[in-house]
Amino acid sequence: MIKSMTGYGNVSLDDGRIQVQAELKSLNSKFLDLNLRLPRSFSDKELEIRSLLSEKLERGKVSLSIEFQRVGEAEIRQTYNEALFMQYYAQLKKLADRAMAPYENLFQLALASPDVIQNKLAEGASEEDWRAVRKAIDAVVEKCDGFRIAEGKVLEKCFHEYCQSIRSSLGRVEELDSGRIDKVREKLKGNIETLFGEGYDVNRLEQEIIYYVEKFDIHEERVRLKAHLDYFLQVLADRQSNGKKLAFIAQEIGREINTIGSKANDAEIQKYVVMMKEELEKIKEQLNNVL
Repeated sequence: MIKSMTGYGNVSLDDGRIQVQAELKSLNSKFLDLNLRLPRSFSDKELEIRSLLSEKLERGKVSLSIEFQRVGEAEIRQTYNEALFMQYYAQLKKLADRAMAPYENLFQLALASPDVIQNKLAEGASEEDWRAVRKAIDAVVEKCDGFRIAEGKVLEKCFHEYCQSIRSSLGRVEELDSGRIDKVREKLKGNIETLFGEGYDVNRLEQEIIYYVEKFDIHEERVRLKAHLDYFLQVLADRQSNGKKLAFIAQEIGREINTIGSKANDAEIQKYVVMMKEELEKIKEQLNNVL
C-alpha cells in the first residue's frame, strides 16, 4: 500500500462552549516542511503539535491552521495607551500652532504614533481548551491521512499499468532478440567474405565473431529488468509506503532499459526501448508524490 503526499482535511468541533476549526493541507516535498498557524494562547503547544504531525505524516509540505473561539465571549483584540496618545496629540498641536497649520489630521497621526495601539496578549489556554484543540488536530490528521491513502490507491493502479506496459514492450524485445544474434553473425561473415573472399582463418573468425556478438547480448539485461519490475510491484504491495525505495528501484529499471537500448543495435528493438522509457518517465513523475 502506498500513500500520496497530497492530502487535505477539515474538521469543526463545537461543544456549546468552545468552537474549534482545524484545516490541514499537504503537498509533495522531499522532507517534512511544517507551517503552523495557531492561536497565540496555544503557542506553547507548538513543539508538541510539530512532533505529532512528524510522527503521523512523515513527509510533505504540510500546513495546519487552527481557529479557536469560546462561544458567547466578546474579546477586545487590541488596547490603546491613552496617556501616550495624549502626549503625542499635545505635541502635534504645539507644532501645528507654531506652523499655523490646521488640526484636521492630528488625531489620526497621534493614533498611528509608535506604541499607541497595543495588541492584547492572549491568556494561556486551560487544559480543557487544549484537549478540545488536540481532539480536533487528531481528527484532521486522520482525515488527511485517509485522503492520502485514497490518492495512493489511484497511484498504485497507475504504477501497475505502467509496469505492465514496460513488461509488454520487453516481451516484444524478447521476440525480436531471439534470432538477432544469428543475423548479426551471418552479416559479419558475409561482410568478411565480400572483403577477403576465401583467404581468411575460419576458426579465428569464429572467435572474433563470438567476442563481438557478446557485446550485443542483452539476455542478462532482460532478466534483470524483469526482476526489477517484480521487485517494484512487491514493494508497492508492502504495508508501509516507501516512495524513496520505489524511486531507487525505478533508477535500476532505467539503467537496464538504457543498456538494452545501447547494446541492441536494432531499429525495431529501439522502438520498444523508447516505449519503455516513456512509461518509466511516467513512473518517476508520479513517484515524486509518493510518501
